[in-house]
Formats: sequence, structure tokens, C-alpha cells
Amino acid sequence: MADDGGRRQRAFIGSFTAAGGLGVLTAEVDPDSGALTVLSAVDDVPDPSYLALAAAGDVLYAVSETAEGAVAAYRVHGDRPELTGPPTPTGGSGPTHLSVLDGHVLTADYGSGSVSAVAVRPGGALAPAASSVLRHTGSGPHAQRQRDPHAHQVQPDPTGRWAVSVDLGTDSVRVCALDGGELTLHRETALRPGSGPRHLAFHPGGEHAYVLNELAPTVTVCRWNGAQGSLRPVGETSVLSGAPDGDAYPSGIVVAPDGRFVWTATRGRDTISVLGVDTAGEGLTLVGEVSCGGVWPRALTLDPSGRFLYAANERSGDVTWFDVDPDTGVPHRGGSIAAPAASCVVLG
Repeated sequence: MADDGGRRQRAFIGSFTAAGGLGVLTAEVDPDSGALTVLSAVDDVPDPSYLALAAAGDVLYAVSETAEGAVAAYRVHGDRPELTGPPTPTGGSGPTHLSVLDGHVLTADYGSGSVSAVAVRPGGALAPAASSVLRHTGSGPHAQRQRDPHAHQVQPDPTGRWAVSVDLGTDSVRVCALDGGELTLHRETALRPGSGPRHLAFHPGGEHAYVLNELAPTVTVCRWNGAQGSLRPVGETSVLSGAPDGDAYPSGIVVAPDGRFVWTATRGRDTISVLGVDTAGEGLTLVGEVSCGGVWPRALTLDPSGRFLYAANERSGDVTWFDVDPDTGVPHRGGSIAAPAASCVVLG
């Protein structure tokens, strides 16, 4: 059960401690089946709902999705992550996502509608305060969900030059520069009013991005120009077969390493959708839906080979893994582990 370097493959699972989660779970990954075996749990940070690994894989970063808002760093040399120091305030509330870019951890602060940058020190520990907080402005037509900005995701673009943030409250995607730890707005792209964009995933070719919309169960296909830092919508595709029957809130999106398929999760419907991608990267076709293996799938994770897919099912309290058919893209359930209030899975 080791990767090519002889190190055991691991999965790190985030959860909501306020809802009974165990904090950050560490599991071993069977490379032949994708199966998970829980090794440990640490609960020293409240609501570590989203996680990200440093490029070297030796440090794990976690948001603390609380009203105060913080981000923490863990060393992960063994099977039990160890905090490098006290969590760092993000300067925003309710961080829901984070990523690493140019020596900084970036967080999307949903509650305050902002994006924050925290410097990473040598060894992976974090600076004691955010170096920059960029606050979004605007609103959308949905009376309850879009009265204010709600940054839901921030990640680097494929060139590593830009930070791209998705805002559910303003129906827009912002492209930002990070210069010396200072975030500055470069460009903002408007999406369809009321769509409620939640997460974005890039095509491996680097010229397209797929934005998953939470308030309208669709994916918006966009052309991406990394040289200019520009995003242009070119189409929108439903992620559900037929009209939604009751509540349906898309949550996670991943793209196959070869760019042939896109997978999305939808809470309420509790399904994983498979979408085929044409050779140009712009045409999406709904292939079908399968059960997520639980209730309220909050996030999806695909292993680097594209063979195994993982769903963090928040309300049923489990993580389910699937073996993906390489020809059709359809996931077949392999098994699951208990993970109370699970919210994300990171492989490392």
C-alpha cells in the first residue's frame, strides 16, 4: 500500500465538528481498490471543513469555518497530523475553501464575501496574520442567498499566475493578482444572474474552465486565457436529468486528467452526474447520474490517475469511493467508511 516512492498513500478528510465531526481524519488508501482505512482523527481546530496540501505533501492546511475565520497548518510526516502553531485569523468570516499560491495560503471567506492571503513561513508554518484581505462587492437576484457577496472558492489558474475566486452571492468569477502578498482585482466576469456559482475546475488543457452553479443546477463552460487572465462564458449545461424534484444544490466538480469527463455532485438529489466533454473542451453532454452512496454530498475528489472518485457525504456521515469506468466515465461504488459530518477529501 505504497506510492511509487515507497510512502503510504493517504487521504485527509475534513469535517464539521459543530455537527459531530471528528475534525481532520487521516486514512490509508489502498492503491489497488481505492479503499480507505482510518488511521487517526485530530479535533484541535473547530470545523476544518476544507483542506489543501502543500506541493511537497508534507504540510496540510485547513480552514476553520467559523464566524471568526481562521486557517491552520499541520505537519503530516506520520499518521497523525500535528499543528505547527495556533491558527491564523483570515480577516474574514466563514472560510469555506483554501489553496496554495506563490508562498501564500489563500482562503475564500463565504460569510464576509472576501478572499484572504496568509504568508507561509519556511517549513510550512503560517504567519500570525493575513497579509491581504480583498473584499468583494455586489449582490444577485436570489432574495435569501444573494443579498451580499459570498466567496465560495479560490484557487490558482493553470499557469500559477492568477488567483481565481468564485462568488455565489454576486454571480461572478474574479481574477486576482498576488503581488508580494497583496491581492488586487484584475478582472471580474459576470455569469447568468441567479445562477449562484459555487466551484470552478479547469480542463487539463488549460484553456477552459467549468463553473458549477449551486442555485441553478448547471455547469457554465468558459474559455480561459491565462496570458490575459480572462474568462469568457460560452455555454451552460444542466447537471441533472429532467427537472429537479425538490431541493437540488450542486456542490463539487472535478475533471478527468485526460479531459474527457466532468463529474459533479448534487445535494438533495444525492447523486453524482457524469458529463462527457467534446474534443474542443466546450461541449458538455450529460451521460447519466449515479447515487453518491450517502446523503448530502458536499465535495468530490478524483485521484490523480482518474480511476477512483471519492464523495464526502456530509449528512449521512461517510466517505464513499467509486471505481470509474475509463470508457464511459460512470462511477461504480466500491465501499465507504464512517466519517461524521464529512465535508472534503484530499489525497496525498
